[in-house]
Amino acid sequence: MMYGWLWRHLPGPVPVRVLLAAVLVAAVLAACFLWVYPAIAPFMPFNETTVGEG
Repeated sequence: MMYGWLWRHLPGPVPVRVLLAAVLVAAVLAACFLWVYPAIAPFMPFNETTVGEG
């Protein structure tokens, strides 16, 4: 449902829509890796790993 809404609201013919959709996906991924993931990383439990000495 969301993808249909997004596709209908992108301007231009199909090749332009595909290019715009790819740019939007890249922008969302970049935002996640640059701001979202670093902001929540300190709160994730897998940062506290220990290796047993033995």
